[in-house]
Amino acid sequence: MTVPSAAFTIAPPGFRLPPELGLGRVRLEVGDLSRSIAYYEKVLGLETRERTGGSATLGAAGDPAPLVELRERPGARPVPRRGRLGLYHFAILLPTRPALGRFIAHLEAIGVRAGMSDHLVSEAVYLTDPDGLGIEVYADRPPSTWRVYGNDLAMAVDPLNVADLLQAAGEEPWSGAPAGTRMGHMHLHVGSLDQAEAFYHRALGFEKVTVRLPGALFLSAGGYHHHLGLNTWAAGAPTAGEGDARLLEWTIEVPGRADIEGAARSLAAAGYTVTREGDDAVAADPWGTAVRVALRREPGG
Repeated sequence: MTVPSAAFTIAPPGFRLPPELGLGRVRLEVGDLSRSIAYYEKVLGLETRERTGGSATLGAAGDPAPLVELRERPGARPVPRRGRLGLYHFAILLPTRPALGRFIAHLEAIGVRAGMSDHLVSEAVYLTDPDGLGIEVYADRPPSTWRVYGNDLAMAVDPLNVADLLQAAGEEPWSGAPAGTRMGHMHLHVGSLDQAEAFYHRALGFEKVTVRLPGALFLSAGGYHHHLGLNTWAAGAPTAGEGDARLLEWTIEVPGRADIEGAARSLAAAGYTVTREGDDAVAADPWGTAVRVALRREPGG
């Protein structure tokens, strides 16, 4: 989603990611592959695309592109209550508000508890998978309804109007993640906002979003409310590493090879190690979370 001439963003000093970018698959390390597949199918309504050995990919109905890749490390340590530096949550964006209402009704029907918030720009439901990895499922409000005060985008953590969402859902039951479901944004625990800004804004090329939320930084491209959230709410916690259930990698999809080359050059010039895998460029942030810049996958491709 692109909002022309967004007043609430600050451009990076050099390379700038294109406004047409989207997010691709996330790769997660989990302790029990069968257990995780069962959760992602039953609770989130994703479909298993492929299962080979200790890994599986899952996506939404009617869309061949995977949203989640699960890789098994038997006995991986679950996320502790305080969290770890690395994943806070990945966020699955549903195509419509009624779809979010149907998802909430589905959670109630199967007895799954969830956190819920109205962020003004979006409405969201929060879950944790069997390993304690955070998940958000949300629907955006139309950009025409977003409020900007001065140069600040208004976002909040207000109670969600569940009754209104259930009414919007109508009588149609939830039948799994619908066509048009995609990865909407990522949110990471980091040890320092300054270091995170240096990597993701100054080197990788995201725009900063001016929003007032203590201990957090939001970044985007094309005037979206955020493609990436960063926070220090778990500062002092250990970094997710070998033997932990964790986020291994997340993906930025761009329209052209020139965008990948620009990101790779900018990251390398800032002193970060960039690995090339075919057309893709991969780099790790200061806490070891890998981000892949790849060509956008066309529908059906």
